[in-house]
Amino acid sequence: MDKEWDIVEVLRHSRHDWLNRLQLIKGNLDLNRIDRAKAYINEIVIEAQHESNLSNFHLPRFSSLLLKSNWENHLFQLEYEVLTDFQAVKTNDEILSNWTKSFFICLDQAIEAFQENHLSITIQPQSEGVRFFFDFSGIIIKKELIEQFLNSSEIQCVVKEFSENELGLEVFMSMV
Repeated sequence: MDKEWDIVEVLRHSRHDWLNRLQLIKGNLDLNRIDRAKAYINEIVIEAQHESNLSNFHLPRFSSLLLKSNWENHLFQLEYEVLTDFQAVKTNDEILSNWTKSFFICLDQAIEAFQENHLSITIQPQSEGVRFFFDFSGIIIKKELIEQFLNSSEIQCVVKEFSENELGLEVFMSMV
C-alpha cells in the first residue's frame, strides 16, 4: 500500500535535507575547506536543476515517486538526471509510475540490505518519446526475482547489464 504524503511531511523531510546540507557546508567552511564547500554547493545546484527539470516534466506521479524515494525505506539510494532541455513530452504517467514503483519493490527484495546500493535513473526526452536508463550498482542476492519481474513486465525493457553487482535497463516510452 502506498504511503500518502501530506504537505507537512513533505516540508519536514525537505527541511531536514536542507539543514543537513547547510551543516555540511558550514562544517567545511569552519574547517577552512573552502574548495570542498564550493564543490558541495555546485553539486546541490546541479541536483536542484535536475529536480526542477523533473518537476516540469508533466509526469506528476512518476516525478513524485522519484522526489520522495530517498525519504522512504528503500535499500538503495536513488539519484536521477534529466538530460537536455525539452518541450513537453506526453507519455503514460500511470503505466510508467506503476512500473517504476514495482521495480523499486522488486529491487528492495532482490538486493542485500545495509550495502552501498545505488540506483541512477537517466531520463532522455526525445522527439518520439522518452528513454529511461535504470542503472543499479550494489549487491544483488536474488537475481531470479529481477528476472521474474522483467519477464512479466508490462513495459518492454532492454537489459544492458545484469550481474551480481550491476543491473542496467533501458526503457522507452512513446508519446501519447
